[in-house]
Amino acid sequence: MSEYQIGEIVSLVFMSIALGMDAFSVSLGMGMQRIRLKRIALIGVIIGLFHMIMPFIGIILGKAISNQIGEITILIGGFLLLVIGAQMLFSAFNHEATKIVQPMGIGLLFFALSVSMDSFSVGLSLGMSGVKTAIALFLFGAASMILTWIGMILGKKVHGLLGVYSEILGGSILCGFGLKLIFG
Repeated sequence: MSEYQIGEIVSLVFMSIALGMDAFSVSLGMGMQRIRLKRIALIGVIIGLFHMIMPFIGIILGKAISNQIGEITILIGGFLLLVIGAQMLFSAFNHEATKIVQPMGIGLLFFALSVSMDSFSVGLSLGMSGVKTAIALFLFGAASMILTWIGMILGKKVHGLLGVYSEILGGSILCGFGLKLIFG
């Protein structure tokens, strides 16, 4: 391996961790719900897959179109996180309310989509730069999956310590991340 190839892989590792930190932070909030370890494992795998699929689509489109689409997808992701967080906050204060978005079925897909929007944008720029696609996608997926697991397990531990207030904290974290994505 040349120094250039090693440098490219090292930068992809750091980029993967940076992209996975969004998944970690949001999973910390989502993990404060009562979620079984088996479900946490599945959520991590799905988020890891989305962090591979979204940049792949971005890489393909990045070779054909401009960066404008990346900004729109980040806004959509922020809006989805804001909706999920607001729903968690609402259900924390209204005990009869049923959860609209849960990390299963279509709710899991929305959750995974919302935390992987930034990787789509990164894929757009990588598509224009000609980076090694397979290595980048593997690193993005692996880092996001592992950081999601860590975030959800830590969130689960915090839930045990905070009880009812953990859902308020989790919803606030998701809303905060959604607002950060929307307003920069």
